[in-house]
Amino acid sequence: MNGPSFTPDDLATILAEREGPCLSLYQPTSRRHPENQQDPIRYANLVKTLEEALLRQYPSPQTEELLAPFRKLGADRDFWNHTGDGLAVFGAPGFFRLFQFQRKVPGLAAVAASFHMKPLLRMVQSADRYQILSLNRREIRLFEGNRDEVAEIALAEGVPATITEALGDEFTEPHQTVTSHGGTSMGSAMRHSHGGKKDEVDIDEPRFFRAVDRAILAHHSKPSGLPLILVALTQYHTPFHQVSHNPFLLKSGIEIDPGAIDIEDLRQRAWTLIAPSYRARLAQLAEEFGEAKSKGLGTDDLALAAEAAAQSRVASLMVEAERRIPGILDSDTGHMKRDSAEDPQVDDLLDDIAELVIRRGGKVVTVPAADMPATTGLAATYRF
Repeated sequence: MNGPSFTPDDLATILAEREGPCLSLYQPTSRRHPENQQDPIRYANLVKTLEEALLRQYPSPQTEELLAPFRKLGADRDFWNHTGDGLAVFGAPGFFRLFQFQRKVPGLAAVAASFHMKPLLRMVQSADRYQILSLNRREIRLFEGNRDEVAEIALAEGVPATITEALGDEFTEPHQTVTSHGGTSMGSAMRHSHGGKKDEVDIDEPRFFRAVDRAILAHHSKPSGLPLILVALTQYHTPFHQVSHNPFLLKSGIEIDPGAIDIEDLRQRAWTLIAPSYRARLAQLAEEFGEAKSKGLGTDDLALAAEAAAQSRVASLMVEAERRIPGILDSDTGHMKRDSAEDPQVDDLLDDIAELVIRRGGKVVTVPAADMPATTGLAATYRF
């Protein structure tokens, strides 16, 4: 059993109201042997933490019923031989879901009234995220990253992975002999096609670009809302932009053969393009918060923010990404109680407040500590 990647659409599923207890397990995993041999052991230790927390309040039969799908996953050798960089597993009465990530997540096991969300919010609602479309005649690849890392993500069903898939029956015959292996760049593939004519190249190129553009927009850009960077040979940037209808595509891209760049170089070049808009967005959010707070329409006080969230008065919330404040939140009243982080049944107040804001129709952005406009872990701006 291989876990699917997490998408923004999955957020609503995890946020849905459900009967507790809710079990959340996060674990960094390894792609390669022999490092991945330790993953099942670490997973078993986290499941043990869940078991100990459950047995404090629930009888053994109910605990075992809740943990049964977790244990089944732990025994799935095929799964542990094909993991990504991170794993999240969620369980509740009648519910079990798992997701794999192309980035590391902190290890955590928690039992609470709702699922622990902040690592997921960090992935789908951070201000520094972007996607990269790598395009050549050999293949179409998509990456997602932030300022710290970039990882390849699977193309959604309906997104072509090659020019043949993109054009289908419209693919001109001479191009069907284009080399499709060995890292051939888009330009060299065109030069080595047998019997290719300039007019056929000119016909196929716009069709190819339009097909890719439509699919990426429909299946990735619209669902994610992330800025998109094109990486391709220089001569393909202008024609791709001419046919593109993707409003998320940045005007500036990375002009290089995608096969001639490694993942770290790709991240550095992408972040150079994204950083100005990221900084501008954070500055705008901080300015809006500062102005709102000066007028009594914002707060960085946890208790006040929690009460406002319960009353559906928080329009936007900035949350410190890596910070955890242990405690219990009453989602009906917004009253909170701080508690010990040693108890796995105690959730993260920042996480719970963020979840409440989303449930009430507000927006949440997770932000690194250095970019937060407050030192309390959150900054809330009211609707009125």
